Amino acid sequence: QVRLAESGGGLVQAGGSLRLSCVDSGRTVRPYTTGWFRRAPGKEREFVAAINWSGTNTDYTDSVRGRFTISRDNAKNTVYLQMTSLEPEDTAVYYCAAAGAAGIVTSKNNYVNWGQGTQVTVSS
Repeated sequence: QVRLAESGGGLVQAGGSLRLSCVDSGRTVRPYTTGWFRRAPGKEREFVAAINWSGTNTDYTDSVRGRFTISRDNAKNTVYLQMTSLEPEDTAVYYCAAAGAAGIVTSKNNYVNWGQGTQVTVSS
């Protein structure tokens, strides 16, 4: 069973960087794509980035492409989201999630296991 937990959030000034981690502590036997989503105050949860099980395929929403990098270390059961050039508009609760399949998917409806989220706040 997939059991996800995020960490690494915090308060950072605009232009700064943070690295989020998502650890799977469950006894996972199936390969799955991992996605990062975020929910800003008053907004819907939105897709940020995804990476397939082997790490060979990634996807990003346009607003973070070139600034954020998703990666994974399956030996550590961990997926990372390196965030650089952060903007106040990136302020949100960030969630990692496991998809029900191994291919890249961007809709939250395709993700079946979710972490509790970690807060990222970017000050101007």
